[in-house]
Amino acid sequence: MYLAANGRPDAPPRPPGAGRRVPAAVLALGAVSLVTDISSEMVTAVLPLYLVLGLGLTPLQFGFLDGMFNGATALVRLLGGRLADRRGHHKRVAGAGYLLSALSRLGLLLAGGATGAIAAALAADRLGKGIRTAPRDALISLSGPPESLGRSFGVHRAMDTTGALLGPLAAFAVLWATADAYDAVFAVSFCTGLLGVLLLVVYVPAAPGPAAAPPPKALPLRRPVLRDPAFRRVLWASALLGATTIGDAFLYLLLLRGLDLPPALFTLLPLGAAAVYLLLAVPAGRIADRTGRRTAFLLGHCALLGAYALLLTPLSPPTVVGVLVLLGIFYAATDGVLMALAAPALPAAGRAGGLAVLQTGQALARLLGAAGFGAAWTLWGQRPALWAAALALAGALAAASRILPAAPPTAPTTPEVP
Repeated sequence: MYLAANGRPDAPPRPPGAGRRVPAAVLALGAVSLVTDISSEMVTAVLPLYLVLGLGLTPLQFGFLDGMFNGATALVRLLGGRLADRRGHHKRVAGAGYLLSALSRLGLLLAGGATGAIAAALAADRLGKGIRTAPRDALISLSGPPESLGRSFGVHRAMDTTGALLGPLAAFAVLWATADAYDAVFAVSFCTGLLGVLLLVVYVPAAPGPAAAPPPKALPLRRPVLRDPAFRRVLWASALLGATTIGDAFLYLLLLRGLDLPPALFTLLPLGAAAVYLLLAVPAGRIADRTGRRTAFLLGHCALLGAYALLLTPLSPPTVVGVLVLLGIFYAATDGVLMALAAPALPAAGRAGGLAVLQTGQALARLLGAAGFGAAWTLWGQRPALWAAALALAGALAAASRILPAAPPTAPTTPEVP
C-alpha cells in the first residue's frame, strides 16, 4: 500500500508527465472493440425482429435463448482468464474470442430458419464474448503505467461505446438499402467482425507496455487471487453493489410505463444513456486517476441511486432526461474504473484470471439483482419494488464504502510460496 503525494489516500501517486498519452496498444484494442461492437450490435438490433417476426419464434422462446446464453457468458469469462494466464497468451485467447464471435455471424447467415443452428450461432457469439473480455482487459491494464489505468480504460470504453451506437444505425441502413434482407445484415456483420480480428492481429502487440507479462516460465501463479485481501475487498464490494442493480431494461420500462410512451420509443432510450457514457468515459477515467478510483466508483453508484430517486418522483420529460444522464454517469464512473481499481492488486501472471473472477462475480450479482427486482415488482407492485431497490442500494453503498480499501491495492512483488 502507498499514499498519494497529494494527500488523498485512495489516489495513486502521479509521476511528472504520467497519463498524458494513451498507450498505442490501448488505442488499438479500442479500435478492435469499436469495429467488433458495430458487428455485434448490427445483429443485436435486428435479431428480435428476425426471430420473432421473421421466423415466428414466440417471445418466450427468444427470451429463453437470449437469457440462457447471456448467463453462460459470465461463467465462460473464467475459462478465458485461466487460458490467458497459463502461458501469458492474452492476445491469442482474446483473438480466439473475437474470431468465434465473427464466425457466429456466418452461422446465422447459413442457418436459414433452423432453430437449432440459430441457437448454436448465438451460443458461439456469447462464448466468444466471454472468452475475450478478461484477456482484453488484462492487455489494457498491462499496456501502461498503473497511475493512468483509469484514463486507459476510459478511452477503451468510449471507443467501445461508439461502436455500440453505430451498430444499430448500420443495421438499419443495410435493411433500408436491401429492402429488409436480414441475410445482408448478417453478411456485413460477418465481414466487419473479421476486420476487427485483423486489426487485433496486426496492431495489438502480444506483450504490450513496460508492465507486460513475464516469460512463460515465471507464469504459474502460486498465490490464488482470492487469497489477496485487497482484491477480495474489491470483489465483495462490487458484487454487493451489483446485487442491488435492477437492470437497465427495468429502468427503461419504468420510464415507458410512467409516461405512457409508445413502445417504439423503448429502443431509443438506451441510446441516450450510451451517448452520455460515450461523452464522459474518458473524463471520468482521468478524474478517477487524479482523485481516487475508489471514490469515483462509489460516486458512480450514487448517480444510479439518484436515477432510482428520480423514478420515484412524478415523471415528466425532464425526468426521462435526468434518468438517462444519471445512468450514463453511472457507467462512465464504474465500468472501466472498476477494472482500473482492481488491476493493480493482481500480479501480471494472474491478471486475466483475476479480472475474470471480478467480472463474473459482478455479472452474476447483477443477474440476481434483476431477478429479485422482477420478483418484487410481481409480488408488491412497481413503486414498492423501486423503493426496496433504492433502500438496498443505499445500504450497499454504505457497506461498500467500508469494505473497499482506502489506499489503492497493489500486487505482491514476489509470489507467495505455499
